Amino acid sequence: MGEFELIRHYFAAAPCAQAGGAVALGIGDDCALLNIPAGEQLAVSTDTLVAGVHFPHGPDPFLLGQRGLAVAASDLAAMAATPIGFTLALTLPAAEPAWLADFARGLELMAQHCALRLIGGDTTRGPLSLTLTVFGHVPQGQALTRSGAQVGDLLCVGGELGDAAGALPLVLAEQAVTGAAAEALLARYWSPQPQLELGLALRGKATAALDISDGLLADCGHIATASGVALYIEQARVPLSAALRQVAGANALNCALTGGDDYRLAFTLPAPYLPQLQQAGWPLQVIGHVQAGAGVHLLDQQDQAVSIGHSGYQHFGSSSD
Repeated sequence: MGEFELIRHYFAAAPCAQAGGAVALGIGDDCALLNIPAGEQLAVSTDTLVAGVHFPHGPDPFLLGQRGLAVAASDLAAMAATPIGFTLALTLPAAEPAWLADFARGLELMAQHCALRLIGGDTTRGPLSLTLTVFGHVPQGQALTRSGAQVGDLLCVGGELGDAAGALPLVLAEQAVTGAAAEALLARYWSPQPQLELGLALRGKATAALDISDGLLADCGHIATASGVALYIEQARVPLSAALRQVAGANALNCALTGGDDYRLAFTLPAPYLPQLQQAGWPLQVIGHVQAGAGVHLLDQQDQAVSIGHSGYQHFGSSSD
């Protein structure tokens, strides 16, 4: 099967690849055309996922299709952007019809969930990897960035952390665990749910935000650096699921602090907005606060500093700053 036949058969005909909404012209020309509402800015982010680095070799293609797009879409949530569309550059060792059909089905499912339209991309032969670029729009001046945290803000996260890291030994067959708890963790690894609606709800309220991909400590470090403040995290308030506690045991907290792959939002919030968001039912947990200073500081139940060693994942290095 040639490149163009592959694109037409598995991707161009998919429901998520049809023009509509902000997509004036999608797959089929040299470029896609997007309609950006007046007074709005275009939000763009690119993620590359490589077999053996970001996911194990020989993955279930249906699950990989979901995971790949979810990882990229989470960046739109972090910026409080409304989703528009995405491009996919897919590198494959071989064009296997059954694999492609399952991958396209998983991709379509996540595209529908995230309200994203496939607007273009490329296919080529080589070691399995995916590069996805997502597009969204946000009102001028209302995008959430990493640089706005203020002294006195609360530090919050959008739900339980560490499940995907707790699933990794299962994904890599390093740990043999079955049952409902294992299935729950595996679902969080393979099908993360980008917090797009929460991101929109935080417009005009949160002062800084990002999505947790490399570990809570490492990613909070990015907010601290960009904002020129210190973030204090109370380890007793870091939310852990019952499934993670069951599977990871004593390592559960470490999964949440340094494991990564959560794709939950971490954000700083002026305290007066907290009751409003909680009453609206948004999944958020206060885990700390912002003070003058620098860096990320972990506190025990007696508010004493806990030593931080490895803080999270980074490419080309053994730890994240």
